[in-house]
Parts: sequence; structure tokens; C-alpha cells
Amino acid sequence: MSMPIQKLFASTIACALLAGGCAYHTGSADYRGYEAMGEMSVRFGVVEAVREIRIRPGNSGVGSTAGAFIGGIAGSHVGGGSGEIVGAIAGTVLGSIIGYNAEQAANEIPGIEVTVLLDGGRYIAVVQGQGEVFRNGERVRVLTGRDSVRVTH
Repeated sequence: MSMPIQKLFASTIACALLAGGCAYHTGSADYRGYEAMGEMSVRFGVVEAVREIRIRPGNSGVGSTAGAFIGGIAGSHVGGGSGEIVGAIAGTVLGSIIGYNAEQAANEIPGIEVTVLLDGGRYIAVVQGQGEVFRNGERVRVLTGRDSVRVTH
């Protein structure tokens, strides 16, 4: 790779990593700005089950775009004549797929699914980011607010 392409490659990767760092945390202690000073209803219950899960946020497109761009440039250096065009197309497609998967892996958040038997006899399951540790049989609060539900002690 020539020096300008190396700089372009490095800056594109840096942008993709910065975008990945913007992922929203989803633990029981994490609130969005609009949830502050808002009312939440509180229910009580007992933890019936806890299961580790993976939370996959939506795709921003940064990984796919960066991968396609880098793959297209790298692929255009393969072969000569019409081979450069074929290489650029193949590099774009492969780079986009690799970039998409890299973004998904970078933004994946470990989480938990907590099943709670509410005092009223109804079961609910809440998915949230890891943070608090819950054990079967433990008394918990279930907070429900504007567009969010969380389990906490």
C-alpha cells in the first residue's frame, strides 16, 4: 500500500472505532436524558431466573461503508486492465461484509435476561445490560417509565 492509502486506511479505522464507542449502555443504572425527572411506576417481585445474553445494537453503516471503501481501493490494485475493475468490485463486496461484521462485534454489549414473578402473580422478563447481580429468589423492584423497563434492587 502507498503512504496516502495507509493514512486513509488508518483514519477510516479510527472513525469506525469512534462510532463504535458511541454505543448506548443499557444497565439498570443507565438512564437516558429524557428519563431524568420523569415518573416511573414501581412493582415488586422475586427473581425466578437470570440468563446471560448479548445485546446487539442497530447497525450504523459505518463498518460496511468503511470496509467497502477500503476493500475497493485494495482490490483495485489486484491484476491489470479489466482485472483491476473485477478486483475493485470483489474488494468492495468483501470489504463491506467484513466491515459490517467487525462493527457488529465491536458494538455487542453483554447483557442479562431477568425473569421476575411479580407480587400480583404475573411473570415478566426484562432484558438489560449487565451491572447489578441478581440471584434466584431475591426480592427486586421493576421500574417502568417512558420507553424503558429495568430490574433493580
